[in-house]
Amino acid sequence: PQAQAEAQAAFGDGSYYLEYMVVNARHIEVQIMGDGNDAVHFFERECSLQRRRQKIWEEAPSSSLDHDTRMALCDSAVKLAKTVGYVGAGTVEYLYEEKTGRFFFIEMNTRIQVEHPVTEQITGHDLVAEMIRIAGGSPLSVAQEDISINGHSIEVRINAENPAMQFLPSPGTIEQLALDHSDDVRFDHFLYEGYTIPPFYDSLVGKLIVHADHRDAAIANLYEALAGTTIKGIETTIPLLMALTKAADVKSGQIHTNWLEQWLEKQS
Repeated sequence: PQAQAEAQAAFGDGSYYLEYMVVNARHIEVQIMGDGNDAVHFFERECSLQRRRQKIWEEAPSSSLDHDTRMALCDSAVKLAKTVGYVGAGTVEYLYEEKTGRFFFIEMNTRIQVEHPVTEQITGHDLVAEMIRIAGGSPLSVAQEDISINGHSIEVRINAENPAMQFLPSPGTIEQLALDHSDDVRFDHFLYEGYTIPPFYDSLVGKLIVHADHRDAAIANLYEALAGTTIKGIETTIPLLMALTKAADVKSGQIHTNWLEQWLEKQS
């Protein structure tokens, strides 16, 4: 009755509907590619480590899915893409309730996403090149049976923010830049010494991506790559990301979309 009264007072209509609440959900998304006639998936990514609904750590594949759930999730995304005759790269996003094994559609992002490199790392396919080919009128150049998972990949977003100061933005000039150039490390960025990061735009300054045979090794590689990355002149989230590689829940994969904010509160 109270909800009806509030709806009536606010909108002139006392109708309302209920949504199932997924408590401590995982955020899992499926990378798809379509040419208007056919569509394929490139498996899933897990993006559960978030702050204020912004992803800071993405990995592929998800450590929480068994084979049957993974295939049901990916098949669902491909069915959606085929139904609408989707053209180009896209991501179908879901909330996953681990205790029941159920997944719930959130949205579809009709673009290439920030975290696409982890999918490229585990499948060996260049998603951007494929997207450009399709935009030029070519059909898909890859069949579903040609896409498989090889190892584990993690991407972290390095932001110009100070985690010790409530993530205060940290614009400024890059005074020193040193990167890890190991074989299984990829750093997508636009930085150079002398570059000034303005205060007007998104705080993302680089994406550090690692690949290894399995998840534990990928986390270890990520720590070493972060430790080997120096960005002086501004504050960055590198210390936070290094701490996350050592967090027990992260290492065991016991994470959800609220985990990071709860963990940060405990650290303060």
